[in-house]
Amino acid sequence: MENHEKPVITIKHLVAKYGDHTVLNDISTSFYPSEIKVILGTSGCGKSTLLKSIVGLLKPFSGKVHIFNTEIIDQDDPQSVELLKKTGVLFQNGALLGSITVGENVALPLQMHTELSDPVIREIVRMKLNQVDLPHAIDLYPSELSGGMRKRAALARALALDPPLLFCDEPSAGLDPVTSAGLDDLLLRLRTVLGITIVVVTHELLSIEKIADAILFLHKGSLLYDGLYAEARSLKEGPIHDFFERTDVHQSESGKFGINLNVETVR
Repeated sequence: MENHEKPVITIKHLVAKYGDHTVLNDISTSFYPSEIKVILGTSGCGKSTLLKSIVGLLKPFSGKVHIFNTEIIDQDDPQSVELLKKTGVLFQNGALLGSITVGENVALPLQMHTELSDPVIREIVRMKLNQVDLPHAIDLYPSELSGGMRKRAALARALALDPPLLFCDEPSAGLDPVTSAGLDDLLLRLRTVLGITIVVVTHELLSIEKIADAILFLHKGSLLYDGLYAEARSLKEGPIHDFFERTDVHQSESGKFGINLNVETVR
């Protein structure tokens, strides 16, 4: 897929290992402004490892990752720390702190990384919760929210510092189809309103169809496809076709693509 804009993220010849085990082998790709790009592949292909490598949680064995034209070393590197303030992360389980309110959770990045006064922070928190359709939840605790509401609250926290780049790790995991569709709509709306670039790791086919401008498909640690979603869906055979048609011959993967029986419904 040809794009003449300056990339937000550039990855060149990335190799990632855990010990002697190579998880990612020679990955090169780019992510562009206001794009929603989905990282796909069957279980164990390296999706989460790629995400960790991009945000500095895992130092590459070799190769380089640049965000906004600056190399990410790791999360202990001062330059990387400053750069990563321009990114937001929606973790798979939300990762909200249960001992404090939703508003206090959203306020944390502002308290840690700005010198704004408490009243100003409180107002920003209200704005962020309003962006994710949770204005009423500011004084509630995470335990008082449904699964979908917790994901939205975590998204508000990820957006607290107005990052131009958002990472979402399995955002629909554990949600029923209606709630998942609502979260997809929210991501699309945020991209339109804020102009942010969104990188999503997921295997939810309905979400992929709805939100993906482009996909990056990993297969056994290698980059098998990097391009438009529509073109990937036109493939008639091979691992990508099998993924979308749910016809992978490895039966051990069938549970990853099947119905999630631990579903949290909308309150």
